[in-house]
Amino acid sequence: MADTQADPAAQSELMDEDEPFFSNLDVLLFSLIAGLLIYWLIFRKKTEPIPEFKKIESMPQTTRETSFIDKMKKTGKNIVVFYGSQTGTAEEFANRLAKDAHRYGMKGMAADPEEYDLSELSRLTEIENSIAIFCMATYGEGDPTDNAQDFYDWLQEGDADFSGVKYTVFALGNKTYEHYNAMGKYVDKRLSELGAQRIFDLGMGDDDGNLEEDFVSWREQFWPAVCEHFGVEATGEESSIRQYELKVHSDLNMNKIYTGELGRLKSFENQKPPFDSKNPFLAPVTVNRKLNQAGDRHLMHLELDITGSKIRYESGDHVAVYPINDSVIVTRIGDLLGVDLDAVISLNNLDEESNKKHPFPCPTTYRTALTHYLDITNSPRTNVLYELAQYATEPKDQENMRKMASSSPEGKALYQSWVLDSCRNILAILEDLPSLRPPIDHLCELLPRLQARYYSIASSSKVHPNSIHICAVVVEYETKTGRVNKGVATNWLKSKMPTDNGHKATVPMYIRKSQFRLPFKSTNPVIMIGPGTGIAPFMGFIQERGWLKEQGKDVGETVLYYGCRYKNEDFLYQEELEEFEKTAILTALNVAFSRDQAEKVYVQHLLKKNKETVWRLVHTDNAHIYICGDARNMARDVQNAFYEIAEELGGMSRTQAVDYIKKLMTKGRYSQDVWS
Repeated sequence: MADTQADPAAQSELMDEDEPFFSNLDVLLFSLIAGLLIYWLIFRKKTEPIPEFKKIESMPQTTRETSFIDKMKKTGKNIVVFYGSQTGTAEEFANRLAKDAHRYGMKGMAADPEEYDLSELSRLTEIENSIAIFCMATYGEGDPTDNAQDFYDWLQEGDADFSGVKYTVFALGNKTYEHYNAMGKYVDKRLSELGAQRIFDLGMGDDDGNLEEDFVSWREQFWPAVCEHFGVEATGEESSIRQYELKVHSDLNMNKIYTGELGRLKSFENQKPPFDSKNPFLAPVTVNRKLNQAGDRHLMHLELDITGSKIRYESGDHVAVYPINDSVIVTRIGDLLGVDLDAVISLNNLDEESNKKHPFPCPTTYRTALTHYLDITNSPRTNVLYELAQYATEPKDQENMRKMASSSPEGKALYQSWVLDSCRNILAILEDLPSLRPPIDHLCELLPRLQARYYSIASSSKVHPNSIHICAVVVEYETKTGRVNKGVATNWLKSKMPTDNGHKATVPMYIRKSQFRLPFKSTNPVIMIGPGTGIAPFMGFIQERGWLKEQGKDVGETVLYYGCRYKNEDFLYQEELEEFEKTAILTALNVAFSRDQAEKVYVQHLLKKNKETVWRLVHTDNAHIYICGDARNMARDVQNAFYEIAEELGGMSRTQAVDYIKKLMTKGRYSQDVWS
């Protein structure tokens, strides 16, 4: 390069000079250039280890141990419990199983599949008497949880040989969903196909029934089977084993203390994208209005401002929000236990090799832990009662708490009636058992983490690129003990007014992508069925279909089936929907007012009433069907209505009708966004 650039310059300057001078100058230039080139090459070699390499080496991603086999060998563990968890329950069960192992002379570790290289599973045979346990939850429409997505993809694509690897699976799901325990069933089947040996039957946990009881019953049978398989005996050690030790800080710099952040310290003060579950965005609330005109419920519409966050969303996605607990409950727990809630503490893992150093971000205060990090409003699980029983000074209380944690029919019935049916949370238990006053640090160790709450987004990013809309009903009910229980997230959202004493009210949030999507072709008709707050994603869908029309696109029929109790009381988004119908963005607005007449009318009744139109749209015009709302009754009743329409107008038997709808699901033409 230097040669070709220098040559024309030399020619232009020295055109009239004689030949020998050219040659001498060329030699001089060549010498100079060659010298510079050699110097540059030597210099470059000397500085090859540039600082960037050192930077990369010190990044946490590269120092984190991804070999769970090496970790098990180093720490003398022979049981690994992987969990696929979206709301924390599967992780909780995995920790309980790992803790159980010591009773049988074994050592267990719970592991997040996202943090380890699962292709190493074939090496588990290198560890004597080893087992891999999988606690796998199913999310949405038979999907893996976020942290198990890579493992699921790898299982589908991989062709590993797991001969000699011993495993078992406990699945967590909900029977009201179409794809009940799909993830657990798939992992169980696939591991067997790859040669692994199932040492105990697949456990099926049903959250629509009693998930805790399903798990306890499975676990009580699982461990004896393990003992028999390996020829070991239970040590009989039923004592409580602490996983974390308490450290009280007396002179810590306030800037080093967590005040509610989920990942990086001070991340709420100094926000940096990308935003996700460990780094939520603090979105200002710009609108918070009541949607219903009357009645004893509070239905609300909120708008969150995401300007400048670089957050992108699509119609049908979910917004996850991190709520905080009611300060009244937090203060009352502190009062009952007689502790200073503002003491600065850390709970440090006694297993120094564990990836999980603390049960929640530390150092922090008890007040922050109980407010931001721990679930204090759901009924505690049996393991929490078992561990806390030792602190009850009244023998009868201790006996009942241990009984509720046992697998005896009497114990299960007592837990069901006294804890679950009575909706007793940890505060109610402490109030009703005056002899139970556990150390607050042990209580904080045992309580599960407070989880994000998911809401179907009620807006389209095509129309509202900088705003996310939420539609929700405030949860509040009286329990059998006469207490009033309030939903954590909805009551907290209700209080988030756009300007609160001059301060902007904010909500920590992130987006969870969904499979609930409008058809790729805008010409495809859509049938949307969403009573109550199930209307939420369809507000986004309708807005988007309107936007597509504005862009000059051909848009197929857009049909909505909505339901509420009374027209004059809880017809959500009435004005907007009627305007959409008037401007022909909505082809048809069908509303079932269930209680405006003597006989109750629901969305499924309207579907059957309009069966000819419904069948034409589905069978002839390739319509996409969307259902959002209650899984337990509505979604099932709507599905039955479609079976009946297919039988009557398609001339099918019930078996053929069921198969027909299943095929629509497989093709992505029958989608559900439901909850129970």
